[in-house]
Amino acid sequence: MAPPNMTSSLSPLSYQPYLDQLIAFGSAESRKEDLLQAKAEYFRLTGEVFEDDKLFELRMASFLDFYLYDRVSPLTNKTPATEFYEQRLAGSAPEEANAFRSFTETVHGLFEVRKLGKGEVRLRELYSGKDFDVTERRHVAGLETGDIIEARLIPFGGHLLFSSAFCYHPRMAVKAIKAEVKRRKKKEPDRTPNELVWECARRALNMERYRQLAVEKIYDFEQKVL
Repeated sequence: MAPPNMTSSLSPLSYQPYLDQLIAFGSAESRKEDLLQAKAEYFRLTGEVFEDDKLFELRMASFLDFYLYDRVSPLTNKTPATEFYEQRLAGSAPEEANAFRSFTETVHGLFEVRKLGKGEVRLRELYSGKDFDVTERRHVAGLETGDIIEARLIPFGGHLLFSSAFCYHPRMAVKAIKAEVKRRKKKEPDRTPNELVWECARRALNMERYRQLAVEKIYDFEQKVL
């Protein structure tokens, strides 16, 4: 099954104009070396992608999310999102400041699709068991109840919205992923949820690289990921 595909124009409820400013800040020439280090770090976590890979664009979107929202820079001890919010806080109107703050409050993880409604998707984060209702006015082709996806949710305008980055995991891997979450929570509670997110991302990339292998083999968590 192909990864889900969102079609139609941008929703009127869009954080994109504010995100464009954050991206410009995060990709400034003065941050180029830090950006390259972040990319190398991301590839170590999730597997390196190349331009001819089917997942290239989605992975680069995921990298950008990781760099802006998650990765604490060794130069500032803050994420670019936090830096930019603090920089803009004093001189911005309240509405604009709230928009920039939303980028410091994203929710990232592995989610099970619980319900697909008109204009809304209900997700359950696998580690916490918490449900999230995500506003999504576009048609999500190929996404079904029970699927597991890696996604990032951005609070904006009183709603939760998807970022542009997704990682879809095949239906045949759902049981194995859920079992691994349960095992880690019980036997390895010190491991962070993101460790499994990144490992699953590597396995999803292997799905594209080694199509001759069974899904069950690629998502066998007793075997070290390639």
